[in-house]
Amino acid sequence: MANRLRTGIDVLDRKLGGGIPAGSIVALCAEPASQAELFLYELTATRGTLYLSLDRTAASVTESIEQTPTKTGDPTIRHISGEAPLDNAGKLVSALPESSNLIIDPLDVLEAQEPPSRFRSFMNDMQNHIVNTQSLAMLHCLTGRNVPPLRDSTEHFADVVFQLETEVTGDQVENRLAIPKFRGGRAPNDVIKLDLVEQVSIDTSRDIA
Repeated sequence: MANRLRTGIDVLDRKLGGGIPAGSIVALCAEPASQAELFLYELTATRGTLYLSLDRTAASVTESIEQTPTKTGDPTIRHISGEAPLDNAGKLVSALPESSNLIIDPLDVLEAQEPPSRFRSFMNDMQNHIVNTQSLAMLHCLTGRNVPPLRDSTEHFADVVFQLETEVTGDQVENRLAIPKFRGGRAPNDVIKLDLVEQVSIDTSRDIA
């Protein structure tokens, strides 16, 4: 079995046979108003993490992580700005050390860069580096009103796709996780309910499909 890297969510890791195969790219697809960022913050507790923020400042991300009630790590946070985000992100990714986490939040900014060939080149270079360092890349892909045309390419590059859906009914917020794509192993066939309150946990005690 390939070396597995934990996500920091214990029940999910057990369902995935110990975690996600080292050298994988994960596309975490969720609406902007979801609690997907808790996935990213929990991941920082598992190993050294480079957190690339494309929208919010590094100070804002740091403050959010520090205020998260769940266990988090001490990631290296960099805000990617300027007119050449693909180049700036690529330089930082190329220095990622062995067995690390890479978080890109959100990927949408890079997917929107022109021409499309530059984004695909970035993804190929990142994929090679993630494989060579046996690391884990988590790409936060927003599924709001304006999904970039290159999202299909992102999901094709990705070894694992997480689809997180948030539904508000009355005073209840429910998060449901589907894993439609999982290279290198068997993914759960069922949709998983996530209770994202004080800590990230998974409740499969009832049918939510």
